[in-house]
Formats: sequence, C-alpha cells, structure tokens
Amino acid sequence: MAEPILKFGIPKGSLEQKTLELMRKSGWRIQVDARSYIPTIDDPALACRILRPQEIPRYIADGSLDAGIAGSDWVVENNVTLEPVESFIYSKVSMKPARWVLYVAQDSPIKRLEDLAGKRVATEIVGFVKRVFAERKVKVDVEFSWGATEAKVAEGIVDAAVDVTETGSSIRANGLRIVEELLVSNPVLVANPAAWADPWKRAKIKQIGVLMRAALDAENRVMIKMNVLRANLEKVIALLPALTAPTISHLFPSPVLGGQEWLAVETVIAEQTVRELFPKLLEAGAVGIVEYSLNKII
Repeated sequence: MAEPILKFGIPKGSLEQKTLELMRKSGWRIQVDARSYIPTIDDPALACRILRPQEIPRYIADGSLDAGIAGSDWVVENNVTLEPVESFIYSKVSMKPARWVLYVAQDSPIKRLEDLAGKRVATEIVGFVKRVFAERKVKVDVEFSWGATEAKVAEGIVDAAVDVTETGSSIRANGLRIVEELLVSNPVLVANPAAWADPWKRAKIKQIGVLMRAALDAENRVMIKMNVLRANLEKVIALLPALTAPTISHLFPSPVLGGQEWLAVETVIAEQTVRELFPKLLEAGAVGIVEYSLNKII
C-alpha cells in the first residue's frame, strides 16, 4: 500500500522566497530547480507544487491540491469555500499586508465609490470588485487589467482602478488619489474541505500550520541570559518584558562568587529592544549578558 502524500501549493512570485524561507525555518528543506516546476523536499509525505498565487485557491478547491499558502485576496477573488488553517503576516521574511484600494486621478471629481456609477473601472480582481459594486448597488463597467493599471487611470483610459499596494506611495507619486480601501490581504494556509476531513491529511496540515506559526512567532525575538546578585534582582526583573515571566535559577556556590547569592535570569524579548535594554540591565547590576537567536516559539 502506498504511503499517503499531502499535495501542497507554494505561491510563485513575490511570496515564493518568503514562503520557502519560512518552510525552512519550520523544518522543511525545499530545493527549487529553475528548469523544473516540481521542487524536491526532504519529507516523503509532502509533494510541493509552485503555482501562481491566483490559481492556488482554485486548485485547492477542486482537489488538485490538498492545501497550500495563498494570499487571502485570491481566496476571495476565486470565491471558493476552503478550510482556513492559519493566517500569517510575514515579518523578517518580510512583507506588509497587501491593500487593494480604489483610486482615481488626482483631479477627478469622484470622491466616493458611489460616484462611479456608469463609469469604467480596471482591476485584476474582477470578480471581487464586481461583487463590491453590486453590494453597494452601483452599476459600473469592470474590466480586467493585464498591467500598467496606474497609467490607464492617469491617462484617462479608465475612470478608476482597484489595485494592490502596501503603502500607497507609488499611487500618490503618479498623481493618483485613493478613494477607498476595499480589501486587506495576508498570506493564509488553507485546505480543501475533503482533505481537512481526512484524519491523516488534517494532522499533516495542522503540523505545517503549527510549525510555520512557531517560526514566525520566533522572528524578531531573542533569548537573553544574565547573572544577577540577589540584591539587584528586583531592579533587573522590573526592566524585563517576557512571554510569561523570566526564568530564575540559582548558580552553584563557588569561591569566585565571593559568598554572595547569585542568580541566573533568562527570558525572551523583542530583538529591537536589545539596544535600549542592555545598557539599563548593566546599570541595574546584571553581568554576563548573553543573547541567543530563536528558531521557533510554541
């Protein structure tokens, strides 16, 4: 009897390297050959396919894939029912949430979505945009845009567009004005409902989700350890943020310690706080401060 295999989709393009790096931190080594669409992986129970993110939700929905990583925007655009497992905001592997915004030319008289009645709107997420306008009872002509969407608005080819952005700086730099934010998208781990109902596949998908979440939670955090005299402990502890509470243990008695009671203190902190925190810890009496990077936090 053949061993079970989970068919897993990885998005090609801007999310590809970030997803592969996150998978590596989660415990899976995936090798991608530029001449092949089928990557190799060090887990015989996992078969990965790299596909356009626009297509992954559709292939998960029809059972061609069991699960995968996709932008939540493309799940919405494909209008399919999938099992949500995890929602991620990639940080150090890093990416801000994607925002789909409605924008017009800076000098356009259009001030709100409803002002576009009878107008022409270009976008890549046609299905979603049509549903938004229909829900707001605004009749518009929504057309698919193959690219250069900002230029179409700036040159008056279309009256407005719905496009993806992180900060909106490029839109403003091209003399355009954001009217409304319609959708915020993050990478999500989603599963085919039938695969999720299968005990083995569900366990495998949950394993991936738990370890990816653990790897993300460890990003931008470090473990620090230090030695502290009992007399200085309260001052040091007052400076320390922690996931729960710092761990404190006694050092083994030694003549070097001069007969005084020394304690070892360790905790997890945000990496960006290190530069401000370490001088304060030294001033409070901590010595021998050591910093460790982390792979996962569960």
